[in-house]
Amino acid sequence: MKKERVFQEIKPNAIQLMMDVFGNYVIQKLFEHGNQAQKKALAQQMMGHILNLSTQMYGCRVVQKALEHVLLDQQAAMVKELENQVIKCVKDQNGNHVIQKAIERVPQAHIQFIINDFSGQIQRWAVHSYGCRVIQRMLEHCNEADRDAILGELHLCSASLIPDQFGNYVIQHVIENGRERDRSQMIAVVISQLVLFSKHKFASNVVEKTLEFGRPNDRSEILRIFTTPNERGESPLEGLMKDQFGNYVIQKVLQVLKGDEYQTLVDKIVPLLSHLKKHSHGKQIAAIEKHLAKPTPPTSSAASEGNHLCRGNEVDSSYEDNGLSTGGTPSSRGSTASSTNTSIDPADIAESKSAPAPSTHSSRSA
Repeated sequence: MKKERVFQEIKPNAIQLMMDVFGNYVIQKLFEHGNQAQKKALAQQMMGHILNLSTQMYGCRVVQKALEHVLLDQQAAMVKELENQVIKCVKDQNGNHVIQKAIERVPQAHIQFIINDFSGQIQRWAVHSYGCRVIQRMLEHCNEADRDAILGELHLCSASLIPDQFGNYVIQHVIENGRERDRSQMIAVVISQLVLFSKHKFASNVVEKTLEFGRPNDRSEILRIFTTPNERGESPLEGLMKDQFGNYVIQKVLQVLKGDEYQTLVDKIVPLLSHLKKHSHGKQIAAIEKHLAKPTPPTSSAASEGNHLCRGNEVDSSYEDNGLSTGGTPSSRGSTASSTNTSIDPADIAESKSAPAPSTHSSRSA
């Protein structure tokens, strides 16, 4: 009864409250805990205002919450209002969250227009700060035919996306969550320019993701490339150890290698340490030494391989986003972002490699 009285008082000013810094929380709670009649009435009031709400700082939260809790017919009616405004919403710092939520929550038959607007434009949006998020949601929730089409476009431009400040997140997502054939194809591109990518501010994140989710033979090939001398007898290892980004890749290699391969790398690193410590690379070298001080990893990688291969073929759809939240905090070097799922979200990370944030390399800075 109290809930109904609150609802009746709020109802005349619902739209205004939806866009209010505090009022939006009240409306969200009504969508969460109200009865179906109350939810339906609120959703009906929103009709005709979906675009304005979606691109407003607080209103976008209410639209997302409504999409989570109203019935299918009202979900469909809400997203229908965005049919000719997809690109405007994707470009908007608030609206992009609503597009993501629509992809997550609304059956594809009712949001096909979103996917169609991206068709043939995947490269363009993969390098966009918000568009790259939307592509990740599509990869998680689209039907197989549309997912194949998106991946087909991604494969054509993967070499340029890997070093891109936003595109690298999309490639990481495929490597972590994609099917084996798509993962393998992306990893082949990474390995084709391995040393160059390992020293790149953004691409080095993709190399680390490759080390984490690639097959054992991928890790073996990476070790071979890093430790094989050129005609002058120099291997890339020393350069990577003292590089501001490459040293993180070496740390990751030390984390993932097992048994004889781990020992091979250690045997190559140890003779270089004293020489490098005499120069101005103390911070990077100290981090590598820390890894060497840890106990030797197990001799078998079978268990870890089984775990990551299984996980890599799953798509976790538990990404939650309340409008201003970004669904994950990227690392200081623009690395993988973690949230309640495995998706990667680069929101607000233009300066991503200049300040620390949690990841597998939480203290990296440019």
